[in-house]
Amino acid sequence: MTTVTVLGSTGSVGTQTLAVAAEHPDRFTITGLAAGSNAELLCAQARRLGVRRVALADREAARRARDVLGGDVEVLDGPEAATELAAETADVVLNGMVGSRGLQPTLAALAAGNRVALANKESLILGGRLVLDAVRRPDQLVPVDSEHSALAQCLRAGAEREVARLVITASGGPFRGRSREELRDVTVADALEHPTWSMGAVITINSATLANKGLEVVEAQLLFGIDYDRITVVVHPESIVHGMVEFHDGATVAKLSPPDMRLPIQLALTWPERLAYAPARLDWGQARALQFEPLDAETFPMVALAVAAGRRGGTHPGAYNAANEEAVTAFLAGRLGFLGIPATVEAVLAEHDGTEAPDLATVLETETWARARAAELIRDARATACS
Repeated sequence: MTTVTVLGSTGSVGTQTLAVAAEHPDRFTITGLAAGSNAELLCAQARRLGVRRVALADREAARRARDVLGGDVEVLDGPEAATELAAETADVVLNGMVGSRGLQPTLAALAAGNRVALANKESLILGGRLVLDAVRRPDQLVPVDSEHSALAQCLRAGAEREVARLVITASGGPFRGRSREELRDVTVADALEHPTWSMGAVITINSATLANKGLEVVEAQLLFGIDYDRITVVVHPESIVHGMVEFHDGATVAKLSPPDMRLPIQLALTWPERLAYAPARLDWGQARALQFEPLDAETFPMVALAVAAGRRGGTHPGAYNAANEEAVTAFLAGRLGFLGIPATVEAVLAEHDGTEAPDLATVLETETWARARAAELIRDARATACS
């Protein structure tokens, strides 16, 4: 029986993880759940699964959870609650938290010797070498993102010395094919209309700007040790091919599957073993076409900005991520236009001197600075527009 702690259990990845585990009650036992403030759903999950220890970042939500769950379930609370839960012994800690708050739980889980199934890409974006240096064995850090799961699977087809290029696919989001000028007045509702994936608001906006692909390139470089010149992003609107590896002899190995997160989640829980169960399958008796297009870097500059930050290394990717999160929050609140997101990130990066080999305190200080600077730039831009 594999024991699993799920961080971000009330989010998209978390709820799908619990659905995967429910399909295999003889294989997985959920021993811990963590969420931000959704006490109602967390309590329902804990009761259904018989979980005895949960965590909520919001203290008021934790108080409500204690009232509902009584003394049978221990409720950790506060900003460090998920980190404390992640440090408890489990076979797998699946980190499905959104944003930079997932970094410290990842480090805590690795330090405890737990395997981390990582869906929180910000852990690597911010933590970089801190996270990689905490890994004690080759199978301790397993990617959950569909793209990195695909690359990890494709890389099993050849030796590292045989790899010529990694290819990361992007759906293109809701604005594929539009010009930069056509994006000037798009609304939040427009940006949330993703053509293939169902995700949370922040991740969906990151898909619309292609910031998610920029983050994925940096994450791929860290996970697989392939330099940036050998990582390519291509637009693939069907979201059937999730990643490809081109080898030196010209052969390319691709991973194809329906756009269903249960597939990489299930594999991450059992890596490198595959379960004899398919949450979803492609119908190969159905006619289909697969399209591949080059990335329009001028219209969607977030990938190039991420790569530039990744090349500079150290705290630069973290500054990129923090500025982007602040800008996305402002866009969702109606305080920033869509094109203001990359403009804000570019401005923050231009001001960031950076540290090449940061410790955790420096990483967190950089994030605080980048968020504050991005917020200041957004306020200034809004004030100018209104004057």
